[in-house]
Parts: sequence; structure tokens; C-alpha cells
Amino acid sequence: MLLFASRHSGSDIELQGIILFLSSVIGSCSGSSIGVCYGRNADDLPTPDKVVELVKLQNIKYVRIYDSNIQVLKAFANTGIELMIGIPNSDLLPFAQFQSNADTWLKNNILPYYPATKITYITVGAEVTEAPSNISALVVPAMWNVFTALKKAGLKKKIKISTTNSLGILSCSYPPSAGAFNSSHAYFLKPLLEFLAKSRSPFMVNTYPYYAYRDSPTNVSLDYALFESSSEVIDQSTGLLYTNMFDSQVDAIYFALMALNFSTIEVMVTETGWPSKGSAEEVDATPDNAHTYNTNLIRHVINDTGTPARPGNELDVYIFSLFNENRKPGLESERNWGIFDPDQTSIYNLDFNGRAPVDVTTETNATNSNGTWWCIASSEASETDLQNSLDWVCGSGNVDCSAVQPSQPCFEPDSLISHASYAFNTYYQQNGATDIACGFGGSGVKTDTDPS
Repeated sequence: MLLFASRHSGSDIELQGIILFLSSVIGSCSGSSIGVCYGRNADDLPTPDKVVELVKLQNIKYVRIYDSNIQVLKAFANTGIELMIGIPNSDLLPFAQFQSNADTWLKNNILPYYPATKITYITVGAEVTEAPSNISALVVPAMWNVFTALKKAGLKKKIKISTTNSLGILSCSYPPSAGAFNSSHAYFLKPLLEFLAKSRSPFMVNTYPYYAYRDSPTNVSLDYALFESSSEVIDQSTGLLYTNMFDSQVDAIYFALMALNFSTIEVMVTETGWPSKGSAEEVDATPDNAHTYNTNLIRHVINDTGTPARPGNELDVYIFSLFNENRKPGLESERNWGIFDPDQTSIYNLDFNGRAPVDVTTETNATNSNGTWWCIASSEASETDLQNSLDWVCGSGNVDCSAVQPSQPCFEPDSLISHASYAFNTYYQQNGATDIACGFGGSGVKTDTDPS
């Protein structure tokens, strides 16, 4: 993670900062969004249809997958959930070599499921500049072939094409105004940025404040990485004030784009998050920190806060990831970025609507010594959210809901909120009466008053 770098001249940067600000004010904004990455590099994952149930329960509207798995595409049909699908690095060569390969892939893997499955983005390759073999030269030719295939099918304006990049594509990232792409990637970047500008597609980047903090804790405070800092870091070249590492990393990309005269390209964050468990040296990879980071991130994004260089600007972000993935190599943290374990047990509770408090305890049992806590349905939850949660609890949640069926003891009062409260509390008590067992995407609330 690059934290420090040389600066441009002050006058140039000041002018660039003004241009960025004006472009953010003039540009239209349709609202930022939060999605989640659905990786499948793990054992005993739930079937795709069960994953869809879980995603709906959490009110997640945007999902990124890393290939075009047919069973996954089928499972998301008619849900309204928007999918970003991927073409893996291992498949780049045939896509780059022949137009017919892209045409055939689109015909067999996309068109049979679209538009019932709402595919909005295709990523061609992932972090190719970090790949051990030099495959980056294949990316843009493959993108053009996929674009041509979409054009033939009349979908070039409905499905956008890009590729995901690591923050390591920058040679400088601090201060943000010094953001600059690594010149060694110029042969890849120039045609890529030209493609993105012409197709009006976003520059996709994976940003991880966790690594910036872990690798340089003397220069990056934990609070700054977690959106919890009470002080500000000033970019002396622009006067812009930063209260978190995430904004600093995103703005470094914006300044790097502007330095190459591609300021019209928007940035999309395709991965970010915080691990809940790490190796011995990764002491801050904890459920509490993961919960804090992602909760603050969600609030920051959905409030259309933007970044200091692009205040109020739309920013779409995907949290990594839905599940812990035990097949991944490396340090322990690599396998523990998930919100859920593969058995669908919550690692910590996240409210994708941004309503949950940040300081909810995620590790300890929250039931008091007398066992007088219950979990009930929130009166502020929508009927749709309650019904989705109720369906999940009585299905994948393994709660016996026969008692709320007609003529059964807990059927009355016959209302959705009453039936949901019965199911929520049963699930809550069966799963240790912890805070995370009363989440339900913000539809559940704890009470010390006996709801019966």
C-alpha cells in the first residue's frame, strides 16, 4: 500500500482541485449504492437459491460474482437484484484472440438469462497488473470483443464493461492530490482509459484501508482507517480535509485520472471491507472492527457524502465479501472477510439500509443474567422486509413456524408483525440470544419487555 509520494506543483493541483469540484457540482447524481461480493472459493457453501434468499433478507440490491456460473445466474432471475459478472483472468486469451469466442460466450452464458437476470456490468479480468504472468495486454482486446458482441445483441448501453484494478496500479497515493498511475503500466492503461471514456464505463478499483493500516500503523491510525477519526488530515496541496483512509484512496484514483486528462471517468469501488479474523500479527482483524468499518462505510456511501475532491458525487461500492472463503491461501485474514460463514451464521450484523448503530457488540452474548431479552419485529420495517425475513427464518433459519399457522396457538393476532416477532424471537433464543441473532437486515429489534 503506497502512503507517501512526491507532490505536483501547488498551483497545478489547486487548479485541478477546482476543476474536480466544479465537475462534481455540474454532473448529475442518481444516488450511490452499496453491493456485496459473492465469492465461492469455499467448501460447503449454500446453494445459489439459498444465497439469493439470504441476499434478499439482507436487503442487498447489488451483487458481484466472479464468473458467469449458470446456476447462479438462474437463481437471481426475477429478483430485481443487479449482477456484476466476471470473465476470469484464465479466460482472457480466447476472448482477446477471436471475436467469435466473445459472441459464443454471450450467446450461451448471458442471453438465455437476460433480462430476467438483471446483469448490469461485466468485468473482463481482475487485478491483472498483480497477476504473476503478463496478461494485462489481453484485457483491452478482450473488452472490445465483448463490447462488439453486446453491440450486435443491442445491449451495449444496458451492460457496461470494465476491469477491476488493485490500488497498486498507482505509483503515488499520498497525499491524494499526488495520485499518479505507475508508468510501468502505461501500455495497459492508455488503451484501457480510452475504452472507458468512449464507452462511458467506470474505472473499477479495489480499495482496502485495512492493508494501509496493517502495513503502516505508525502512519495510519486505526480510527482513521475505520471512519472513526475525530481529527482531519489536510492535503496541503489542495487544502482538502480527509477524515478517513477510504476517501483518500478513492480521491488518489480521481487525481491520477485527471493527471492523464480522463477526469470524466467515474470511479467504482468493486471491493472493500475488513477481515474479522487474522493471523497472530493481525491483531486488529476482529468482528468488532469489521462491523465498525462496514457499518460506517455503508452510512458514508448511501448518504451521498462523496469524497472531499468529489463532494456529493455518486459512488458505487461493493463490500467484500458475503462469505468467509476457507480455500484461499495466505494469512488467516485472507479467509475471513465474510459477513457470514458458509453455514449462513452471521459473523456480525450489517444493516445495508444504514440504520443500525455503529457500536453494537458483535462478539458477546447480549442476554442479561436473568434471560429477560427478546427479539421482535421492528415497527419501522417495511412489510416486504418483514416478509422476506420471516420466509428466511422459517426456511433456511431452521425455525419451526407451525405455531403461527391457522388454528395453531400463536396464530392470533393474525398480523405479519406478530408472526414475524414469534419467528424472530425463536431464532434469537435458539442462536444464543446474541445481538447478531436479532439483526434480520434491520428488521429485528431487542426488547426487555415480554412480547407475549
